[in-house]
Amino acid sequence: MSIEKRISELVRLGDYLRSGSEELDEVKLKAKANNAWFTMENINFALDSIANTMLRRDILEQWVQRYEFGQISKKIGLILAGNIPLVGFHDLMCCYVSGHQALVKTSSKDSILTTHLIDRLNQKNEFQILERLEGMEAIIATGSNQSAKQFERYFAKYPKIIRRNRNAIAILDGPLRKEEMQALGRDVFTYFGLGCRNVSKLYLSSSVNKVDLMEQLHEDYNYLIHHNKYKNNFDYNHAIYLLNGDDFMSSGAIIMRRHEDIVSRIACIHYEEFDDLASLEKDIMTRLGEIQCISGNVNMENIKILPLGACQQPAIDDYADGVDTLHFLAELSRS
Repeated sequence: MSIEKRISELVRLGDYLRSGSEELDEVKLKAKANNAWFTMENINFALDSIANTMLRRDILEQWVQRYEFGQISKKIGLILAGNIPLVGFHDLMCCYVSGHQALVKTSSKDSILTTHLIDRLNQKNEFQILERLEGMEAIIATGSNQSAKQFERYFAKYPKIIRRNRNAIAILDGPLRKEEMQALGRDVFTYFGLGCRNVSKLYLSSSVNKVDLMEQLHEDYNYLIHHNKYKNNFDYNHAIYLLNGDDFMSSGAIIMRRHEDIVSRIACIHYEEFDDLASLEKDIMTRLGEIQCISGNVNMENIKILPLGACQQPAIDDYADGVDTLHFLAELSRS
C-alpha cells in the first residue's frame, strides 16, 4: 500500500472520530466501564486531540514528507502503556504510516479503545493484537523505570526504543494572572495527572503567591475529589504527609508538597522555589532525562518552554522522550 493510501486511511479514521457516531459512543462507554480513570471527559479529550492534531491530511502530509521511507516491511513489536486513553496511538500510527506490520501488546487498561481504532482502520494485515509478542524484528516499548530495565535485557538483540517514566514541570514567575493559573491547572489535572506530559513539579519564584495559586486550583478542580479513585489517593497521601511531618499545603483539589523529586504521587504536586533563572536552567539541564516537557511563563536560552496549558496538546512530531519514532521506523524500512 502506498503512503498516500495510508494517509487517506488515517484521514478517514479522523473523520470517524469527529463524526459522533453511536458505534463510537458505545465503545467509549465500554472503555469507561473497564477503567475507572477513563472518564468520558478524558476519553473525549484524547479522541479530539488525536482527530484534530494528528488525523488531518495537511498535518499528516507535512509530517511524513520530512522522512525517506524504503520498501522493506518489518514486524515491529509494540508494548503499549495504558495510563491515559489511547496513549499508544501515536506508535500505532507511526508504524502504520511507515509501512511496517505492528505486533501489538495492548495494556489491559486501554485495550477497548485501542482495539476499536485498529479495527476501524480495517487493515488486518498491518496489525496483529497478541497476548505474547513473538516473531518481531524490532521493539517499541513503554513502561515504568523498572519494566524498562527488564525490556532492555529481554529485547537486547533487537533494534528498539524503550521509554521510561517521565513527567512535565512548570516554571512560574509571579505575580500570576488568573488566566495563567487556570492554564497551569490544565497541565496538572488533565487525565487526573496520570500522563507523562502532566506537570508534577513546580518551580516557583518568590513572587508567586502559593495561597492564591492553591485557591484558584481548588476553585477550578475541586470536583475531582468526588471521583472515588482520586479521592482515595488524596486522602491516603494527605495522611502520610501529616504523619511524616512533610512541608505541604492542601486544598480540596490537590496537595502541594515541597520536595526535590520531579515525580509526585496522584493528587499531589511537588514544588521548589528558585532565586534566579540562570541557576535554575543549569539545574534543569542536568535533569532533562526525567522531564517530558516544560511549560511556564518565563523564557530560557537553551530549554524549550511551552505556554502554560499546552502540555496536553502535543504536535504530531512531539515525540515521547525526544526520540523520533518515525525516523527509527523509516530507517528500518530501508535496511
